[in-house]
Amino acid sequence: MAEVPEHLLRRSQERRKALGLPSDGDDAPAEPAAQPGAPGADAGADAPADVEAPEAAAAEDSGTPVTESVGGVPAHLLERSRKRKAAAAGGAAAEVGGGGTATATKAKAPAMTAGAPSGSGPGGHTQRLLTVVKAGSIQQTKAEAQDKVHTWPHLLAIEFASVMILLALVTIFSALVKAPLLGLADINQTPNPSKAPWYFLGLQELLTMFHPMVAGVTIPGIALGLLAVAPYVDKNPSNKPNDRKFAISMFTIFLMFWAILVIIGSFFRGEGFNFVFPWNNHVFFEL
Repeated sequence: MAEVPEHLLRRSQERRKALGLPSDGDDAPAEPAAQPGAPGADAGADAPADVEAPEAAAAEDSGTPVTESVGGVPAHLLERSRKRKAAAAGGAAAEVGGGGTATATKAKAPAMTAGAPSGSGPGGHTQRLLTVVKAGSIQQTKAEAQDKVHTWPHLLAIEFASVMILLALVTIFSALVKAPLLGLADINQTPNPSKAPWYFLGLQELLTMFHPMVAGVTIPGIALGLLAVAPYVDKNPSNKPNDRKFAISMFTIFLMFWAILVIIGSFFRGEGFNFVFPWNNHVFFEL
């Protein structure tokens, strides 16, 4: 069994002596209970219940307010005990003066009531605020918007539906519209002008202006290199165009440069791949 602290044992012995009960380890017989009107009755009635040392009792018995801790008891507890004792003594005196007689039981009752712990704190407050807990830490009152979804089934279901719709449209279009194919190739007759497919007309247009090494390797390599480096230069994760000016500018310049070359090669190049105006001559371009 754990050892009981010494101050608690001393406090228990003082309380038992005040109530006329035998102390622990005391072989002497218990003192007789105080008779009504006896001096011991009033002394037992006025014994404080929350004092743990004689010097604390002396501090409570004095009429001056208690401002310092005595015997390990806080000053505000000593002051409160002194006030309760004074109020209890005043009530007992009024009862004795009005009725003419007072029994020890009636005298002890106020003392026991005064010594009992009260639910009120300093200043008479009966409620104490421990802490303030925010509602957000207990439960989520409002769901936060998220820009991420699960790959399956949300994303893949949408992509699968898009692929099936596109496949159906291409199938219907190819069944209803005939492909604009030319006749069989004739090795004895070369078409004039001889143009590459539209997606290579940009390179063919560069070949008319620069050396094949510059037009076919250097310029396309620089363009593709700048597009590959752009994500490492512009690391802003925002999706707003105003926040991604560098990346959007690079991609726009690349698209406009390539689109202009394809348009010139398709509609502004005639026989001998010479520059012509399509509104003066007919369009030398077939799919």
